Amino acid sequence: MDTVALAVTDGMLHFELSVAYEIFGSAPDAVTTPWYRLSVCGPAPVRVGRFLLEPDHGLDRLRYAGTVIVPGWADVDVDPPADLVDAVRAAHEAGARVASLCTGAFVLAAAGLLDGRRATTHWAHTDLLTDRHPRVSVDPDVLYVDNGSVLTSAGKAAALDLCLHLVRLDHGSSIANTVARRLVVPPHRDGGQAQFVTTPLPARTDHPLAALFPWVLERLDHPLSVEDLARQARMSSRNLGRHFRSVAGTTPLRWLLTQRIRRAQELLETTDDTVDAIASATGMGTAATLRRHFNRAVGVPPDSYRRTFRSPAGRL
Repeated sequence: MDTVALAVTDGMLHFELSVAYEIFGSAPDAVTTPWYRLSVCGPAPVRVGRFLLEPDHGLDRLRYAGTVIVPGWADVDVDPPADLVDAVRAAHEAGARVASLCTGAFVLAAAGLLDGRRATTHWAHTDLLTDRHPRVSVDPDVLYVDNGSVLTSAGKAAALDLCLHLVRLDHGSSIANTVARRLVVPPHRDGGQAQFVTTPLPARTDHPLAALFPWVLERLDHPLSVEDLARQARMSSRNLGRHFRSVAGTTPLRWLLTQRIRRAQELLETTDDTVDAIASATGMGTAATLRRHFNRAVGVPPDSYRRTFRSPAGRL
C-alpha cells in the first residue's frame, strides 16, 4: 500500500483533498522507514473550488496504485463523471484499496464498490446516499467505516480520522500518533458523527403537526406521552403516528426522545447546570436515564460532550 493516488476531477472539495495530500505526501521527521509515494491522478487541469490543480497522471494510472483516495464530491445532486467512476472501479478490480473522504462515497457507490457493504458519508447526505443507492448499508453515526479493501469516511474532519486510520494500519499506532501530533489533532476521537448532527424541525408549516411541535418543545421538562401529544393535536394516537412518520420520518416517542437529547446538548454547551438538573429540565427524570439515552444517541457521555462543545458563554 506504499503507493497512494488521489483521484481528482472537476468538482472535488479542496479541504478533503488537502488533508490526504498533507498526510500521505510527506513523512514526519521521526519516520525512518519508507513513506508513501503519492501521485495526483486526473484530467489536466482540474478545478478544485477556487484552485487550479495540475495532476501528475491521468485517471488511468489509478489502477497501478496500492491505495486510491477519492476526496469529497462537491455537488451530490450531480452524478460524478463516468471516467472517474470507471477508473475507481478498475483500480479496485486491479487490487487497490479504495477510500472515500466525505461525499466521495457517492463516487464509490456509483462504481458499485459499496453494494452490500456498510458505508458512511457526511451526515447531511446520508439519506440521499441511501435513497440513491439502496444496496448500500449507510451508517449515519460513525466517523468512518473500514471494509478492508473499501473504506468510507464521514464529513470534513472525519477525513483526518480515516487517513490516520490508514497510516495506523500501514505503519502502526506510534507513527500514526506522530502524524497526529504534527497536525495538532487527536490520533483517535471518541464517539461518531452523531454528536455533530443537527435535527431541525420540518421546514414546512402547512402540515397537521405544525402547531404541535412548538407546544412540545416548550414542555420538554414534562413527562409527555403519545396520548398527551395526540390529545393536544386533536387526533387519535394511531392517526398521530401516521402523521409523524409522514412529516418527521419517525415515531412520536422517538422524535420526542431526540428533542430531549438535543435540548440536553444545548444545556451542556451553554450552562453550568449539573447532569441531574439537565435530566430534570429535559424530562429524563434522572441523571442515569439521561446518561444512558445520551450515550446511545450521541456516542459519548454527557460529561465528555460538554468538555468538547462547551461554549465560552457557558463558562461564565
